[in-house]
Amino acid sequence: MVKFSICIPAFKSTFLEECIQSILDQSLGDFELIILNDCSPQPVQEIVEKFTDDRIRYFSNEKNVGAYDLVDNWNKCLSLASGEFFLIMGDDDRLHPDYLLEFSTLIEKFPTLNVYHCRSKIIDDAGKTLRLTPALPAFEHVFDSIWQRLEQLRSNYISDYVYCTEALRQQGGFYKLPLAWGSDDITAFIASRELGIAHSNRPVFEYRSNAQSITSTGSDLVKMEANLAYADWLREFLKHEPADYTDRIAKEFLLEHFARLMEKRKAYTLLLSLAGNRLEKSGNWWKKRKEFGLSEKAIAVAFLKSFLNK
Repeated sequence: MVKFSICIPAFKSTFLEECIQSILDQSLGDFELIILNDCSPQPVQEIVEKFTDDRIRYFSNEKNVGAYDLVDNWNKCLSLASGEFFLIMGDDDRLHPDYLLEFSTLIEKFPTLNVYHCRSKIIDDAGKTLRLTPALPAFEHVFDSIWQRLEQLRSNYISDYVYCTEALRQQGGFYKLPLAWGSDDITAFIASRELGIAHSNRPVFEYRSNAQSITSTGSDLVKMEANLAYADWLREFLKHEPADYTDRIAKEFLLEHFARLMEKRKAYTLLLSLAGNRLEKSGNWWKKRKEFGLSEKAIAVAFLKSFLNK
């Protein structure tokens, strides 16, 4: 058994060669690279065929799964994996050469956990660093993690998480939400419910922020629907018992501020939506405000903030 399964559900080809090369350049070589072509019209297969590394396993969907059902591709990748630990890689992102080595060290330090996480660099199309995600504690329990995330004190991406493969399968794989909008959060929360999560503050993952990213594209209404499903899931999850006294305080805070935190998540989605065509989109949100529980004030504030974020 190899130690790591790295999986790329590939559709976009622009940065795919760079992505693959960053994986093959890992200082720790005990891995397999699974590439799943989501029936892309772009030259994904041609790019993969440039590489002759026997650690690459190539598969192709018979029909396109698409962005809406992106989590289905994540879970298909999981079903193909043979490694002890598992991660999903975006087809336009990069790994630092010591990504796997850093996670191997983290796993040795916390050998009983089901999920591990690293700090990230956000890069642009040219590979220039735009910013870092915040530094995090070496270890934390789940309700503390949820609280920090919902207060928007941190950001994360699917590829800065590494999972114990068998544990991820036992929990049902990646939690499915439309467009995977919040799926990375919930999957990690489930994986860390019993044992917690360990973090590395070395930024060994590089997330490429561009107009093709799911965060920047996709249906605004679908994202807001996913927010409602996220809230339903969290409401049930908060019935679980905390791991210790500190985590109990975090859970009590979440219960007390549940409505505000969910509104905060909706406001973030509104602001992303208004990045373009703000007048038209503000009008659409106004019409849909009752369906999604949006206040007139929230729409107005997002509209005004959209000018500041231009």
